[in-house]
Amino acid sequence: MFRYLIAIEPLGLLYGSAGRFLSPENLVGRSGTSFPPSAATVSGLFAAAYGKDAMHNNDFFLAGPFWADTEEIKPDQQNFYVPTPKNYLVENGKIEHILIPEKHVDRTGQAVYRWLDEHGNPAIGKYESNTWLPIKHWDSPRQSKPDQPDVKAGSWKLVPHLHPRLKDDQRRVVDANDDRGSLFVENAVQMEPETCLVYLSTHELKPGWYRFGGEGHLVEVRSLELDTAIQTMLKKPVNHSFALITPAVWGSNRLSYREPRLLRKGKEHGDRTH
Repeated sequence: MFRYLIAIEPLGLLYGSAGRFLSPENLVGRSGTSFPPSAATVSGLFAAAYGKDAMHNNDFFLAGPFWADTEEIKPDQQNFYVPTPKNYLVENGKIEHILIPEKHVDRTGQAVYRWLDEHGNPAIGKYESNTWLPIKHWDSPRQSKPDQPDVKAGSWKLVPHLHPRLKDDQRRVVDANDDRGSLFVENAVQMEPETCLVYLSTHELKPGWYRFGGEGHLVEVRSLELDTAIQTMLKKPVNHSFALITPAVWGSNRLSYREPRLLRKGKEHGDRTH
């Protein structure tokens, strides 16, 4: 399905805020953050390049977000980092345990599943989360060298700073007496040098500079044909059960509720059956 690798390299900071403005009287804490940008955000680049109508085709798909070291994204050799599977328990960058679901019959005679490690013991303790596994090690995630990590943390950090709220029609800060306040905290994101965001696509995106992520931030985009070895890996059949967690509805604020709503004659009605 996926034919192209889209590499997005920031030209400076990126935008990492998900909203929740803070008033000048309450600057404790920070606004919500969401990074890396989702595939839905990247689809805006394709809409700008091809037009919104072209994006309604049923053959357009995006996958991500992922990230990579830029030196490992080449036409003839590609490696990028994908989220570490949740059943891999990571400590100090090493995969200590790989949990396996085991069928168990409880006291009532009902069959249930529980997650056990390689020795048949339940997992105890705290382990690292939000780690990333190189896709070239997907089939053999554990590395033999003790000083070489199996997984990595994300190659970015948040840089919170106060940002003025400007007037809609002028490059001037709004009135400080406004009830909404004139400042908010922006969680800009700084990626490590020589790293980039990675997405997989069925369509090619023209290389160049794009505005991406709001607030006028710029990125450099490259499109490469996806490595044949990775395409072959993605075409492997799924032999076990799996689950996907996705947003139920993407759309305007009118549609983005926690449960589907059915519109009838201009009125909104809750409808859990759709």
